[in-house]
Amino acid sequence: MYIPRHFSVTEQEEIFSFLDANAFGQLISVTDNRPTSSHLPFLLSADRRFLHCHLARQNSHWQTLENQQVLVTFQGPHDYISPSWYQAPGVPTWNYQALHIYGRCRVYEEPGAIATVVEALSRHYESGRDQPWEPKYGDAMLKAIVGVEIEIEELQC
Repeated sequence: MYIPRHFSVTEQEEIFSFLDANAFGQLISVTDNRPTSSHLPFLLSADRRFLHCHLARQNSHWQTLENQQVLVTFQGPHDYISPSWYQAPGVPTWNYQALHIYGRCRVYEEPGAIATVVEALSRHYESGRDQPWEPKYGDAMLKAIVGVEIEIEELQC
């Protein structure tokens, strides 16, 4: 991602705070020489070294992810900037917040590991509700998805 130096964010706390607030992203990889994207909720590991998500088993995207370097993108607020707002002549632009994470994928199918991620995602996204739903997933549901772990190699924010 092109980031002008004066817009670059490198402070880890600020980056991970942004991720926590904007954790629905796009998992992008290459399948048969073609870019492929899946839109998913992600969860950052407690040690901040991994992103976790899961895909429907019917989504063939997971079948090509093992050991592939992927890009995960997250978008925050954005807006058009009109040159009419400038005191001096200028051009239109777009201000935005974004985070790109590059990392290596590991796909797993163990029901216990999948249940751990799915329950953590559910607890995370239910936590702001007045009456949070308590996750309970049966074997059939867990067999219908696969887990994905992405080891974070590079952050661009």
